[in-house]
Amino acid sequence: MNIEEKIKIIKSVGEEIINEDELRKLLENVETPIAYDGFEPSGQIHIAQGLLKSINVNKLTSCGIKYKMFVADYFAMLNNKYGGDLEKIQIAGKYFVEVWKSCGMDLENVEFIWAKEFYDNNPDYWNTVLKLAMNSTVSRVLKCGQIMGREESTSNPSAQIIYPLMQAADIIHLKANIAQLGLDQRKVNMLARDIFPKIKVRKPVCVHHHMLMGLQYSVNENMSEIDRKIAMKMSKSKPETAIFMTDSKKDVIKKFNKAVSIDGVLEDNPILEYFKYIIFEKYENVSISRPEKYGGDYSCKSYEVLCEDFKTQKIKSIDLKQMAAQYINELLEPTRKHFEENKDAKQLLEKVKSFQTTR
Repeated sequence: MNIEEKIKIIKSVGEEIINEDELRKLLENVETPIAYDGFEPSGQIHIAQGLLKSINVNKLTSCGIKYKMFVADYFAMLNNKYGGDLEKIQIAGKYFVEVWKSCGMDLENVEFIWAKEFYDNNPDYWNTVLKLAMNSTVSRVLKCGQIMGREESTSNPSAQIIYPLMQAADIIHLKANIAQLGLDQRKVNMLARDIFPKIKVRKPVCVHHHMLMGLQYSVNENMSEIDRKIAMKMSKSKPETAIFMTDSKKDVIKKFNKAVSIDGVLEDNPILEYFKYIIFEKYENVSISRPEKYGGDYSCKSYEVLCEDFKTQKIKSIDLKQMAAQYINELLEPTRKHFEENKDAKQLLEKVKSFQTTR
């Protein structure tokens, strides 16, 4: 695979890349670049964190990139997940790892790293956090509150100040060349790119992946484009709008049936997003059986054709939802089976379900 082929694959992951020239130089000069993403362990994993993350990781590792999955237990504590109960957070983290193991992630080229353990073994890490703090302003760091799922406010916990600085320091100490996080984490990555030259550290290439839309959503007309995407993204805090990795077939069908979808309208259609980012990444052809009076059986071989057929109403929202539920249920089956048959995984899931989240 040549450099341009690798960049094409990486661009299929990154809705935004900062920047492509730096990415090209990185691929030309570093034999095995390192990319990372981090997750606060809490609650159950939805398919954006599970299936979509697995697809994106596998694309990057196919380009010769090593991937570091950062299980951010300390960050979940700072963000008051499970009331800051680190033991519960770490149980949720173990459950996260079991999900990733079950959904087709390329584990040969993925390393799972736990934040607390990592910090305990890297005493210089906190020196880096202090250096970053000395080279940034309070107001600039506060603007990064969005990465914690919070609005910018001086009434927020002071953890909102240390959290972004720690996340920036992670990039340095994980030796990550690529910060491969969602668009909702953009502000801290830009903070890192601004500060790193001040402390004589190479700034990372940022590959911001698309945030899968929730099946239902509400937005404000006055929002910026990025804020609008964040407001529309799938959220485990709104379980009726998200498909979780161990949802039953019945629940998946029920959630899709209630999803936003207007016949013939392509914009802001979460069902079409599932086809683009997940289903057509796994299947070369999709089909549905229909009575003749509703157009008869339907099949297509590309996302573009599907969009055109939906726009011209060759297929309707009810068809789209039925097909999406069918294929997503197939893709979730290995994870369901893993958590049904693996005793340890089953116990972890039961514990996570029993925990009450505070946020």
